[in-house]
Parts: sequence; structure tokens; C-alpha cells
Amino acid sequence: MRAYGEVPRALFLPEVMWPFDDGRDLVISRTDTPEEWRRWADADVPITTQWDDGDHTGTAVGELRTSSGSMPSLVFAMFADLSVSDGMRVLEIGTGTGWCAALLSARLGERNVVSVELDAAVAARARKALDAAGWRPEVVTGDGLLGWPERAPYDRILVTVSVREVPRAWIDQAKPGAVIVMPWGTRYSHQDAIVRLVVADDGTASGRFTRLARFMQIRSQRLEVRHGDYIDGDDWPDDTRRSVPTLSASSLMPPGVEFALGLLVPDCTHVSGHDTDGTPGVWLYGLTDRSWAAVFFYGEDGHSASQVYQGGPRSLWDEVEAAYLWWVDQGRPGHGEFGLTVTADGQQAWLREKRQSVEAVWKKP
Repeated sequence: MRAYGEVPRALFLPEVMWPFDDGRDLVISRTDTPEEWRRWADADVPITTQWDDGDHTGTAVGELRTSSGSMPSLVFAMFADLSVSDGMRVLEIGTGTGWCAALLSARLGERNVVSVELDAAVAARARKALDAAGWRPEVVTGDGLLGWPERAPYDRILVTVSVREVPRAWIDQAKPGAVIVMPWGTRYSHQDAIVRLVVADDGTASGRFTRLARFMQIRSQRLEVRHGDYIDGDDWPDDTRRSVPTLSASSLMPPGVEFALGLLVPDCTHVSGHDTDGTPGVWLYGLTDRSWAAVFFYGEDGHSASQVYQGGPRSLWDEVEAAYLWWVDQGRPGHGEFGLTVTADGQQAWLREKRQSVEAVWKKP
């Protein structure tokens, strides 16, 4: 079997691609700029390969990135978490370019690899690239949340799209002792973390988060929130509650803070940005009711003269501040100190060796 390094990513990237580059989206054409295309293909950066679920046409930047070639260093880190060995059968969720399926085929043999891709056009392009590179693992067009029971049980499951709810099908189709590696996140957070779950004999799966990451969400679990559903018009509602925040904008910025807050503030999502005058701010939206909050950070320190506006049954910003203070009181635990357990009743995040559920050790306001 060939080594991972003998399967270059460039074989699986399309004619036109959009490298991520510090927030700027570059358009690189293999025909027009072959040397530049090759430089980006070999770079350790993620590459956008599809916009807007395939509805995007032309070479301009689209609205939403919906398929990509992952950053190579992250792929190999996830493979290290997966820890495959000879003879193992692997299910991949999210074929994308087909590169990961080729890497797994090189390590385990193509007969031991099956990959599921929801988008028919993406799956067809991946099959074509795999065939041209000399690999023929089974590539299935279907809903990855359902797994692929025809080839179960699996020794390993690799997920390359972010999920918010772990589907029961993946655990049911895994052998006891199997490892599932996936990007997972909360509705609050736009920051994912890679979790390494080990399937137990009783059908549960549990494990720690290994690193922060950012992946495209699986399509059926995407969340779309419309501001107009919460506030009608440009004025604050009459029952708006006003206060001054105790947190500054900078306190929310360190890596991992957003992920930790997402574990503590349920049924809530948030959007960060700037007001029309450039003032940094955060909008919070409740997902089970019409609670909302808006926080604007005025002043040079991003704290003094700042203002909070809240409405609805929950005081969402108060919950965020309480969660932040709890996180500080716990010693500012990083992502690696948290873990996830999935049972027949759902999923639960926990903290440190005692594996106490986050909900049990934090009393929200």
C-alpha cells in the first residue's frame, strides 16, 4: 500500500478554486495561472471548491462556502486521532474532493473504504478524480447522517463536515471499540472542535475534544435566523431591558472562549460584527423563544460606555456573562478539558476527569 504522502491533494482540486487567505477570497484558475494554482494546491490552507450548494456559477465569489478541500495539516491531525490499522473498515461522511478517501485507500486498501456524499455533483467529481488518480473506493451519493448500513459494522468513522447533533446511525453502524472522529459544535458557536469518540459495548460513545477547527456544517443542520423575526422595525421594543455589560469585547476574543460559552448557553445563537458606524457588537437570538440581546462595545477599551439591550423571556447576555465568569472560575479550561458523551437519550458535554456534565456543575442564572 502506498503512503499518505504519495497521494497529493492537487490531484483532487478542480480547475477553478478559491483559497482561504486571511478573509480574502482569491480566484485561482489552473488554465490562466498554472504556477499560482499549483502553489495554492500545495499550500497548507483550506480551498473552497463549491459555493451555494452548487447554484453558484462563474468564477466570482459566492455567498456561502459549501464544499472544500481541507487544510492538509488538519486532515493528518484528524487521521492521527482516527488511528487506523491494517484491515480496518472505514466509513467517511462527506466525500468532498475525494482526497481523504484516496488517503484512506492508500493506507487500508480501497475495498475497506466507503465514502458518503450528499451532493450528487460533488460525488461525481470526486469519483472522476479518484479514478484518474488510480483509486476506486465506494463513493455513495446519499445522506451522510444515515451512514451506510450496507457495509457496516465499521472500525472507524471519519466525518469531514461539522455536526450539531450526532446521529444515532453512526454509533449503531460502528463496532464496539470503534473510533469516530468528527467536527462538532453548538448552535451558539461558530467555532467547532474535533472530538474523538470511542464506542462502548453498551452502544454509547464518549471522548475528548482534541483541537479547535472550523468546518462547513452538514446541510440539514444549518441554522438560519432572521433578525426581523425578533425585532420588528428599526426601533427598540418598548419592553427592552437596558444595562451596561461587565465584559469587554476583547474578553470574548481568545481562542476557545466562544466554544466554551456555546457549551454553557443552550438554545441560542450569536452573530458578531459592527454597527453602521463601525462599533463592534454582538447579537444573540434564542432558538426556542423570541429572546434576543444586542451588545455594543463603545470606548477605546471596548468596555466603558458600552450598552446592552435585551428582550424576551430570557436575558441572553446575562447568561453569557454568567457563563464566562463560571469558565474563569473553573480556571479557563481549554477545549481539551471538555468532552462529549452520546447515549440513546441524546448528547452531553462534560468537564475534566470526573466527566461531570457541564449542566450539572454550572448553575445558570
